[in-house]
Amino acid sequence: MRTSYHGFPLFSVLVFSTLLGLQVVNGALINNFYRRSCPKAERIIQDVTFRLARSNPSLGAQLLRLQFHDCFVRGCDASILLDTVGTNPSEKDARPNQSLLGFDAIDKIKFEVEKACRGVVSCADILALAARDAVSFPFKNRPQWPVLTGRRDGTVSRSSEVTGNIPSPFSDFATLKQLFQKKGLTVTDLVILSGAHTIGVAHCGTFSRRLYNFTGKGDADPSLDPKYANFLRTKCPNPADPSITVEMDPRSSRSFDSDYFKIVTQNKGLFQSDAALLTDASSSRTVKQLQNPRAFSSSFANSMLKMAAIEVLTGPNNGEIRQRCRFVN
Repeated sequence: MRTSYHGFPLFSVLVFSTLLGLQVVNGALINNFYRRSCPKAERIIQDVTFRLARSNPSLGAQLLRLQFHDCFVRGCDASILLDTVGTNPSEKDARPNQSLLGFDAIDKIKFEVEKACRGVVSCADILALAARDAVSFPFKNRPQWPVLTGRRDGTVSRSSEVTGNIPSPFSDFATLKQLFQKKGLTVTDLVILSGAHTIGVAHCGTFSRRLYNFTGKGDADPSLDPKYANFLRTKCPNPADPSITVEMDPRSSRSFDSDYFKIVTQNKGLFQSDAALLTDASSSRTVKQLQNPRAFSSSFANSMLKMAAIEVLTGPNNGEIRQRCRFVN
């Protein structure tokens, strides 16, 4: 398939065009929302993100994870970016979110955008665009998925709402399926979006139980490749050291590619949630199909469009455009 547009296969462009049209008809997100109100917004976001990614190769994984954790709680409204004010802790203070990184990068991008267009571009859109751009940085002018814009920022962020909404690395397949279905995402989306684990690292505590005490009897998870488990033990002593991290995709943790699905089929997925993808017949078939780089590229782009539209706030009467991403106006 040689015909392409900005690095996307022609088939993907046709799918994206259809989705873009649907979004416009539904009055939700659209392509290039700021073309009149702040025409340089997306270029500024890309330029600053590329500059930051140049000095921080982990930025793509950090911002992509930040976007996931935002969208699964209250939708994609940048509520994950709000600091705690007073005695009610915000989402970022919930235990599953305490290891999130990338907040400073969003602050820097927002600062530059505000200099160009004050009070116009939402933090939610900045997060969605910056996550895409940071992951796409190694590909230069080949964005890895399209981003529709027009989100507004939420004004509520509660740590109490995180548990039961954020997919956990300890989750079994039934739990993962339920969490994704609650957000309007399918089992296929679940498998595809798990491919985000192809970049980044994880703290030992998120998988050490699989190495040392899986059933409470000092045993290892039998679904984990024994040689890989031995390797992980050399990296992660027991008890887990919170300062130690391990690549989620061995040998390929900085390459946004389909390699993750190959290691899952080899029983080398780092998390229990990775191994869970092989416990369902439909999910397991999708894992095998996504080992094809082209299948992964177009599929991930389509599922990201769906995820990035979860419960978005749009229109003048919903949410706000924050002046600073850490605080409501």
